[in-house]
Amino acid sequence: MSSATTFYDFEPVDKKGSPFPLIDLKGKVVLVVNTASKCGFTPQFQGLEKLYQDIKAKHPEDFTIIGFPCNQFGSQDPGSDDEIQSFCQINYGVTFPVLGKSDVNGDKAAPVWTWMKEQQPGLLGLKRIKWNFEKFLISADGKVVGRWASLTKPESLEEPILKEIEKAKKEGSLASLKKEEAKAEEATA
Repeated sequence: MSSATTFYDFEPVDKKGSPFPLIDLKGKVVLVVNTASKCGFTPQFQGLEKLYQDIKAKHPEDFTIIGFPCNQFGSQDPGSDDEIQSFCQINYGVTFPVLGKSDVNGDKAAPVWTWMKEQQPGLLGLKRIKWNFEKFLISADGKVVGRWASLTKPESLEEPILKEIEKAKKEGSLASLKKEEAKAEEATA
């Protein structure tokens, strides 16, 4: 989708193979992570879930994490979508959305990943994902505003995420603000 201008222009597939329209997340700050179940970085699921719960407790309408399982790095996510879901929930208590398995590099890369890499290239301008658990931060208006390598621990991202939520609050683009505006309009109608 070369005409895409924001993260919300994409529809990757969910764990059942159905479209997962990212437009439904408009107004939220989103942390996107390519995940794997059998990787040395797999314990990051625990940090991601804690980060998710901590920020959701303060900003329930304004933040989410999306996991994109990927088997492109050392075949470290070989299971079916159902097996991956079970693994994430049983071993790490994951409650944030984990979508269907997808490629993040190459000719068959999910279009949203191609777009994010173009928006925020990695070190030395590389437009590829180096390994599992790379992370992209998406603003409430759908722009890529940060990218971190696999070594970056999820808990270290709380500050940049909260800053992005505050920025969106000032700009009036947060989902919770839109809801409040709609309620206010209903009350005066």
